[in-house]
Amino acid sequence: MSGAGQEDGAWEGYEGYEGHGPRRPGDDAGEGRGPGGTPPEPGPASGAGDGPPRIPMPRSSVEDTGDALPDAARVPVVPVVVPLVLEHDVLRSLLGAWALAACAPEETLAVEEHLGECGACADEARRLREAVELLQRPEPLDLDPTLRTRVLQGCLDRRPPRIPVPEWAAPYDAETARLDALLQDFGDAEWHAPVRLRWFEADEQTSRRTTVAGVIAHLLSVDGLVAVALGLDDPLTGEHRTPVAPTPAGRTEAYWRASYFPPTRSVRVPWREQSHDIVRTVAFAGGGSGKLPVPYGDFQLPLNEAMLDRAFECWVHAGDIAEAVDYPYDPPAPRHFHGMIDLAARMLPQALAARRRAGLASPSRTTRHLVPAGEPGRSLRLEIEGSGGGEWLIPLDSPAALPSAAHEVAHVALDGTEFCQLAAGHVPPEEAAAGQDGDREAIRDVLYAAASLSRM
Repeated sequence: MSGAGQEDGAWEGYEGYEGHGPRRPGDDAGEGRGPGGTPPEPGPASGAGDGPPRIPMPRSSVEDTGDALPDAARVPVVPVVVPLVLEHDVLRSLLGAWALAACAPEETLAVEEHLGECGACADEARRLREAVELLQRPEPLDLDPTLRTRVLQGCLDRRPPRIPVPEWAAPYDAETARLDALLQDFGDAEWHAPVRLRWFEADEQTSRRTTVAGVIAHLLSVDGLVAVALGLDDPLTGEHRTPVAPTPAGRTEAYWRASYFPPTRSVRVPWREQSHDIVRTVAFAGGGSGKLPVPYGDFQLPLNEAMLDRAFECWVHAGDIAEAVDYPYDPPAPRHFHGMIDLAARMLPQALAARRRAGLASPSRTTRHLVPAGEPGRSLRLEIEGSGGGEWLIPLDSPAALPSAAHEVAHVALDGTEFCQLAAGHVPPEEAAAGQDGDREAIRDVLYAAASLSRM
């Protein structure tokens, strides 16, 4: 139900009907109202009912309402910027400051008016603005990966350490520090993120599923081989942690098996303390300790090469962890990267010989091309491109044969990261993006030998 009074109330404050706004004195007799002050009855073109919406009429001016006009003295006066009258040479000299938004308002207006009249200055102004945009390119939020190295190098240049870390131990020191920085902010979800360890065994790609914490436990177990060789405590102690075989895989399986629960973030502290102890011990022992043998079960490496091997595996597994948590991870510093690639290239002749003994290499090459020790034999040129790369001649017929450029039968070119992923067992030899030229069987043997360097 509605009455005349309700209709009046319904129209009060409505500002969209024929200029009606808040009720003012004299509105009852104002223009556009029906008898008795009620709104006029809508006609066919007014938009009432189902017709089209009504178009509001223009609002009445404040002078027609009888209200007092605002005090002109209280209205703020906006200053008018008057352009300066300047010579062409002066305006041209202001273009640099104008591009940097460093001109005064009057100068800015004068320059912009001049740019509409002078084509030469307009072209110069456009080029300056583009240059300013290049200078103000946004910087990434991530820190420069070389920042730590540069800061440490600057500190060491000013005050050399009393007990320096041997050069062959520096890659291990740097890679464990980088991995520890990656782990620093991990929560429980990241520590339990699934990781798949991959390697080659008998020319077949093998994998093992674990977690981020399980990978750190694996590094702790295998780094223990170096720790034991240096006379430090073995992380595998107690009857329940006795490995079936003193190999990297056997030690890892023993550690995992002895854990009542899957490894958690608690494994980070013993791993990091062990890496610190290893670096500290080799620093006190000096560079002469690099020849100390480190047994890996079925083979052994001198300490200087074992430290490079551990740095390489730390970087590879840090990449596995970063991939599991969807985080970018860069290769090592170039000089450290070169040392890791050099170690893998020097291990290829022994890997080729081991594959021949196992019947995995081409038998025709074994019988027809064996050469005496110390004699030049067939060689393959391995070219590693990119940061840390170089060239190596790989003897194909015997580990004791001399590599010879005169007896080069094949040439393989690989990117540094691609070669390391191949040596880590992450890339099948058939899928390695290698530039190849020469003896196809020799190339295949070397690529498979590189993949056979991998292990868990």
